[in-house]
Amino acid sequence: MDALLAAAAEVFATSGVDAPVRQITAKAGVGAGTFYRHFPQRADLIAAVFRREVDACADAAPDLAAQYEPAEALAKWLQRFTVFIAAKRGLSAALHSGDPTYETLPAYFDQRFMPALGMLLDAAAKAGRIRSDVDAEDLLLATRNLTLPAEEDPTGHTQRMIALLVDGLRYGSTGGNRGE
Repeated sequence: MDALLAAAAEVFATSGVDAPVRQITAKAGVGAGTFYRHFPQRADLIAAVFRREVDACADAAPDLAAQYEPAEALAKWLQRFTVFIAAKRGLSAALHSGDPTYETLPAYFDQRFMPALGMLLDAAAKAGRIRSDVDAEDLLLATRNLTLPAEEDPTGHTQRMIALLVDGLRYGSTGGNRGE
């Protein structure tokens, strides 16, 4: 099933969520029977790809926290989150189609991302590297609003805006950063 999800994610990124099943199965190296056994409806596949991408992004938070100092881990995770958002935009029409298969996905998004980001924010605030009055929900919303699809961002605007956002988080912190 992992091969199908990875193949579907790649195909969705290049051809959209309406890409032919045969394109996904060829990339995954499986037959149509295997595909439909796991995903009887296209919506099932789209939801599974979305959850897989959410999990990968959320699961990166503890790894980054272990590898980098708190503010850098936060910045790297936010950069990764922007990549997720850019990829999600390809799924956006399907996710907002009203199909009941997708109804639980917004809650899943919050359930996975709020704790991941909250942990990074808390660590950076405790280290005195960012302000302590930042809420994970506000920051996720701000980051989503700053993120443009890659094809609409040839100048790297999103990456610069995320860096500016992180600098703003540092403003007023107790760690000897700018703005004191």
